Amino acid sequence: MGLALPPQRVTVNLSPADLLKEGSHYDLPIALALLAAMGVLAKESLAGFVVLGELALDGSLTRVPGVLPAAIAAAAGGRGIICPAACGGEAAWGGFMPQPDEPDRVPVVAAPSLLALINHLRGQQTLSAPQALISDDTIAYPDLAEIKGQETAKRVLELAAAGGHNLLMMGPPGSGKSMLAARLPGLLPPLEAEEALEATMVRSLAGEGSDRLSRRRAFRDPHHSATLQALVGGGARVRPGEVSLAHHGVLFLDELPEFSRAALEALRQPMETGRVTVARAAAHVTYPARFQLVAAMNPCRCGHLMEASRGCGRAPRCGIDYQAKLSGPLLDRIDLCIDVPRVDAADLALPPPAESSADVAARVAAARAVQRDRLAALDRKGKLTAIEAEPTAGLLSERARNWSKPRCNADTDGALLAAIAEPDAEGRALLTRAAERLGLSARAWHRTLRVARTLADLDGSDAVRRLHIAEALSYRRAEARSALAA
Repeated sequence: MGLALPPQRVTVNLSPADLLKEGSHYDLPIALALLAAMGVLAKESLAGFVVLGELALDGSLTRVPGVLPAAIAAAAGGRGIICPAACGGEAAWGGFMPQPDEPDRVPVVAAPSLLALINHLRGQQTLSAPQALISDDTIAYPDLAEIKGQETAKRVLELAAAGGHNLLMMGPPGSGKSMLAARLPGLLPPLEAEEALEATMVRSLAGEGSDRLSRRRAFRDPHHSATLQALVGGGARVRPGEVSLAHHGVLFLDELPEFSRAALEALRQPMETGRVTVARAAAHVTYPARFQLVAAMNPCRCGHLMEASRGCGRAPRCGIDYQAKLSGPLLDRIDLCIDVPRVDAADLALPPPAESSADVAARVAAARAVQRDRLAALDRKGKLTAIEAEPTAGLLSERARNWSKPRCNADTDGALLAAIAEPDAEGRALLTRAAERLGLSARAWHRTLRVARTLADLDGSDAVRRLHIAEALSYRRAEARSALAA
């Protein structure tokens, strides 16, 4: 830029000194502070701004992670934000939320280069204000009509989408488990404004930010070789893991028993609380993790446990050992467990089903609307409270308090669940009898009520009836179903 550093010592103080500094987003604020100390920029022009950005050797500014939560934090403190032009659309949402149609409340300066930023701050150039854009999301999801047969699995997939319930599918290879899971996002309603903001904030922290806010629900499908840190978060910079990147979306774990035992057991807490706390010697960070778990597995390592002509010589012991990799507490947190049998040749020869994903999504949207209106009515009465969360690094604590706010039937518990899912006399008698015979835990009791409430919503029923309780019980894990048959 034709500027020479002064012939004297330059000291850059990053305070507090005991807080570990990482990342390239300090480049731009250091450069601006130095220019202000040299008198190139007036110190008053930088007052009231939060600054972050990476500075390349040619003077251009490049994208850095975490711009959206930084912009929201700046807005909460009444400050503007200076960032690279590539992050301008992301930063613009910090001044618009929670209502996208409100006027910009936070000055956002997004510059393509350091020289352009200097000219803007000195009044010699005017940078255009970035626009807060919403993605059109024109990418189509796979259609449910492409799956032939598996009517029971399709029914359960609709149920899982309607209530946000966790789902485990067990069946031989090639039965369509992965195909069914891939079509679940197409059945879910788009994200609401607040949900889209939270999901985008997490992706921004992970370095997956975009200049547009997307209302598509995330579908994360990590490989079974994923480490504990990759799944729940961690590493040198304590990045969000897959459970957080799937916030308000779907986390699909294929070949579930092949994941490490430690990684699977780490899912238990976020499945209950909707958040995950990563504790390291240098950092203690809490990320949101309100995800819907969808898992698939074979009945045994060879996958042909129930087929006498194709099973291995170790059956049934091989199946017992393989399924024992999943602990009881983890399975107890899964609302829906179904068997997905092999598709017969007669079903494969049939024409494609007439019902598409759009037809099922319409019923799911209607059921979700009922749940949303019911929870909103309870909220107006002061009966809907969110669990208090600790202040977090990088995310505002007031946002964190909304992570546990119930948004569908799968999120309800305690007195709230009792208020919305109290069964009739026959239904309660059936559930009590089943709990005694099958040894259902208190968690299983509550999760059965959640599923029954969703079944009633799909049927358009205000009351949870015996039929809904019976169907919900049929989707408990295999041990319970086998005991019921006995």
